[in-house]
Amino acid sequence: MDQSIRFDAELIRRYDCSGPRYTSYPTAVEFHPQFEAEAYQRHIDKSNGEGGPLSLYLHLPFCDTVCYYCACNKIVTKNRSRAAPYLARLHREIAMLGRLFDSRRRVEQLHWGGGTPTFISHRQMVELMGVTRQHFNLRSDDGGELSIEVDPREVQPETIGLLHELGFNRLSLGVQDFDPLVQRAVNRFQTEQETFGVMDAARRSGFRSISVDLIYGLPHQTVVRFARTLDRIIEALPDRLSVFNYAHLPERFKTQRQINAEAIPDAKIKLAILETCIDKLVGAGYQYIGMDHFAKPDDELAIAQKEKTLYRNFQGYSTKSGADLYAFGVSAISQFHNIYAQNTKAFKDYLNKIDKGDMAIAIGYRMNNDDIIRRHVIMRLMCDMEITKSEVEEAFGVNFEEYFASSMLKLKTFLEDGLLEIKKDKIAVKGVGRLVIRNIAMSFDAYIDKLMEEKPVFSRTV
Repeated sequence: MDQSIRFDAELIRRYDCSGPRYTSYPTAVEFHPQFEAEAYQRHIDKSNGEGGPLSLYLHLPFCDTVCYYCACNKIVTKNRSRAAPYLARLHREIAMLGRLFDSRRRVEQLHWGGGTPTFISHRQMVELMGVTRQHFNLRSDDGGELSIEVDPREVQPETIGLLHELGFNRLSLGVQDFDPLVQRAVNRFQTEQETFGVMDAARRSGFRSISVDLIYGLPHQTVVRFARTLDRIIEALPDRLSVFNYAHLPERFKTQRQINAEAIPDAKIKLAILETCIDKLVGAGYQYIGMDHFAKPDDELAIAQKEKTLYRNFQGYSTKSGADLYAFGVSAISQFHNIYAQNTKAFKDYLNKIDKGDMAIAIGYRMNNDDIIRRHVIMRLMCDMEITKSEVEEAFGVNFEEYFASSMLKLKTFLEDGLLEIKKDKIAVKGVGRLVIRNIAMSFDAYIDKLMEEKPVFSRTV
């Protein structure tokens, strides 16, 4: 894939608006409480008949301290004992759902997210993985993808070795920014020594992939300051990087009200930081996957994009496009066939539902045929940066030009700005178009016009 991007700041600013990240289509805004848990179970039965692989997500919501920028579903507490009652219910939920699956279906992907998964004790980690292996057929070799989010401030020297012994082979590290002024403004104090110590320990233990998260657009950031953090991270040679654009939504996320909005860099500075990130990372040999993701050319993420098997789910870009995703814990979202199902977001409600022996599902969505077709087109755009019209026609029995007539009209502006190339059988994203891929994908979203009228809270597209 062509990695060259002519960075036209004025052109990019014209497309900088609010829009979905398309970790799902339709987006979570369409989820509703009328979704029945019985439908979830029926579709598990259906998927058992097809016998495909599984992907599991476990949400561990606890954090020792609050990072002011964070928009995750979390519980901030110094009291480590609060994890025990939650884990007891999580074990029950895993057992409850595990009984519904054909035991021959293999789990190809497992992810612990948060919150801070390393908040829990070593004993609790061992127990949780043991319960998961008891009720699901996890791969015992290194061929699957078992990943965990790690806070370098939360791990002891022996923690990384234990995680590898439990089967984890991918590590995701939150960093955000090393600059002391920025760290003080967002209440996340983390040294380079802590961070690189964890990365070194992971390599010694045998982890095959290390990912680092950075955020641009935080208070007091400048191009020069952020470049220092970026240079130090590049020297450490992570396999993947995610460089997120901070979305300041204090009306939605209470902790963000602690951030001084006047100290947040303006759109011009944020765009300059993004340009610096792309120049430095591509110059260092990383492949720009799309949106905010970069990977070494030999990383599974880059290989999946080359082979057109890359996918997006609620964890972002994924290499396991054929696996049904089942999620456990408070607020966790499952995604399979034509179903999305989200567990209750309220901690006490989650505990109560599991105590009653009920599924924790609160809202969900069942896709219709149009949703399925449009999801396919949007996902291929987001992952491949192109659409093959004949492939869509063959897969769904539609005439592409006729079915997407209104979408093709919306693409005209992108075409005129040189962000797209439309040939007889291809719609291909070009250059700067890769930075506004969310905007391009919105052209195929059947709900977007109504959504924008209702002014939903989405992050900025650039």
